[in-house]
Amino acid sequence: MQYSKLVSALAVAGVAMLGAQAAHAQVIKIDGSSTVYPITEAVAEEFQKAKKNVIKVTVGISGTGGGFKKFCRDETDISNASRPITAKEMEDCKAAGVQYVEMPVAFDALTVVINPKNAFLKQATVAELKTMWEPAAQGKVTKWNQINPAWPDAPIKLFGAGADSGTFEYFTEAVVGKAKSSRGDYTASEDDNVLVQGVSRDVNAIGYFGYAYYAENKARLKALPIVNPKTNAAIEPSEESVIKSTYQPLSRPIFVYIKVKSLDKPEVKEFVEFYMKNAAKLTKEVKYVPLPAAAYTGNLEHVAKKKYGSVFGGKNEVGITIEELMKREAKL
Repeated sequence: MQYSKLVSALAVAGVAMLGAQAAHAQVIKIDGSSTVYPITEAVAEEFQKAKKNVIKVTVGISGTGGGFKKFCRDETDISNASRPITAKEMEDCKAAGVQYVEMPVAFDALTVVINPKNAFLKQATVAELKTMWEPAAQGKVTKWNQINPAWPDAPIKLFGAGADSGTFEYFTEAVVGKAKSSRGDYTASEDDNVLVQGVSRDVNAIGYFGYAYYAENKARLKALPIVNPKTNAAIEPSEESVIKSTYQPLSRPIFVYIKVKSLDKPEVKEFVEFYMKNAAKLTKEVKYVPLPAAAYTGNLEHVAKKKYGSVFGGKNEVGITIEELMKREAKL
């Protein structure tokens, strides 16, 4: 009897101790863009190793829009975003008392991909992509030769970002001319790995997502050169074409947004500092284009000087260059 009581007491004490540890566990919550995910996940892994897993960093991929919903509901510390925060999201955050620091972390070449066995598609113009993806194409443009008579009389299979994705918003604005203006009869997902699988399995497939997912799957996919509307040259996505601003209009900055209130937590402040000190190296490792060193030190200066908010005024912008972004960030 005495022994069973002792076991019970120890069990209760153990549960209490675990509960206390859970209550004091240091967890940094991040969600949002699947495009920014590879960078933030790489930073999170390195940070957790450096901290010997005393601090846990969770990184979700609910899409830029989904991430901002959680962020503005005060559910996360950091939001990954493949486009700037919108006016509506700014209002939602303000209503919830959520202030934030906008931190550009890299440039991405939004990549249009096809199946490697596709032998006829050598390049595409923005006009051709528009014919393929605009709302008027739904249920009507179903074959390749309807877009370009030189292309075959074969079914076209479309794969693209889901409606909560910042990539969806940027692509539709750059290609169709209006954010979120798209046909709906395509395979959509916020998870880019789903899109990779879809395009790699169908010779008539075409899709789009961030460059990192293409770089990881070069054996299964082919990047489609896009004709720059200003120069009429067909340009492939690459670090060089992004830096030189020749891969247009599908080059874009990508961001993390840091909740000001969360910066009061030492673990979040330490993680953000670690992120900015390691962003250039890890960005390059996951095949995105790092920003100049001044961008990362500038992000931390904005924290120190309490420069909060966004330099984009609630609007997405197509065709912004690294130089233009840097000038604007410097004025915040």
